[in-house]
Amino acid sequence: MIYLDNAATTIHKPPCVVRAVTEALTSLGNASRGAHEGALATNRLVYRTRRKLASFFGCPESEKVIFTCNSTEALNIAICGTLHEGDHVITTVLEHNSVLRPLYRMQNERGVSLGFVPADKQGCIDYADFERMIRPQTRAIVCTHASNLTGNMLDIRRIGRIAKEHKLLFIVDASQTAGAVPIDMVQMGISLLCFTGHKSMMGPQGTGGLCINGDIEIEPLKTGGSGVQSFLTEQPREYPTRLEAGTLNGHGIAGLSAAVDFISQTGIDVIRAHEQELARTFYRLITGIPDIHIYGDHTSDERSPIVALNIADLDSAIVADELAYSYGIATRAGAHCAPLMHKALGTQEQGAVRFSFGFYNTIGECEAAAEALRQIADRRVL
Repeated sequence: MIYLDNAATTIHKPPCVVRAVTEALTSLGNASRGAHEGALATNRLVYRTRRKLASFFGCPESEKVIFTCNSTEALNIAICGTLHEGDHVITTVLEHNSVLRPLYRMQNERGVSLGFVPADKQGCIDYADFERMIRPQTRAIVCTHASNLTGNMLDIRRIGRIAKEHKLLFIVDASQTAGAVPIDMVQMGISLLCFTGHKSMMGPQGTGGLCINGDIEIEPLKTGGSGVQSFLTEQPREYPTRLEAGTLNGHGIAGLSAAVDFISQTGIDVIRAHEQELARTFYRLITGIPDIHIYGDHTSDERSPIVALNIADLDSAIVADELAYSYGIATRAGAHCAPLMHKALGTQEQGAVRFSFGFYNTIGECEAAAEALRQIADRRVL
């Protein structure tokens, strides 16, 4: 199988990640739930991994790195834990449902009002719209670092300056960029960074996190066991315990720790350069194929390694099935949990076929995928 669905999850993991998870499954106990070696080993692992992630993302305090099961959980904690009745939030039409649905929930449950920065037919935004949308009630800007549909990347540093100037929270969904693009929360002005471990971080599914920059009060999304202060009737208020009710995924965290080591040792710039070369090569190979329509702004080097397209008026799901079953190429078709972005592109009915590249893909796989598209386009009727 040629796997080109890395924006959904990276299926090929570094060998060190596999070893770390396997070893953890046979040795780790429950963090903060005992004084025996199994529990203490997990405590040490969790502590070390928090410190690694704080350094990796430029988070000033390691105790404010919160482990979650994915970026969706992190975004729910960040959004639902900071917004109040009457608040106004600015977001964009590029967003994934992991941002949109918590915001809609806050709109319905707490009367939070929403403003959406629009995008043009290439999925590009006008940054001046953020300034134009700010009101006295505006509390936060919430946006993705890169569209999971078009690959267009937002200038987070620029948006962060706007948020800082107006004393707004800046919540960033780094699902598509964490592990593949350098991120420094302080330099970029990010208040809350939400990331997942199973995409470009190349870690296990079921891992992710929320990084907090500064003194931000976040109400817990869930409450329960913490292993400490057991006689309290409410969740302890100290970070990270405040936001980490229940048993942590120690086995997954072991894999995530190994993944951070792999990225650091390999070099995030090396990883990014390779993935960008793959996406650019594929884009060049398919631009001359008749009836192929490519979405997104591919003139910029600052983008995620994603190429989304359609062939004439063929349903995207039919094209993806043909790629999978006739050519052994895995892609993602449909709406990609990005409904507003599809509306902006005019593809809400047809969807799109998304090719997304990862560190373990090759130029040869790009060439094979382009040739498959050429053959499908030549036939047109599947």
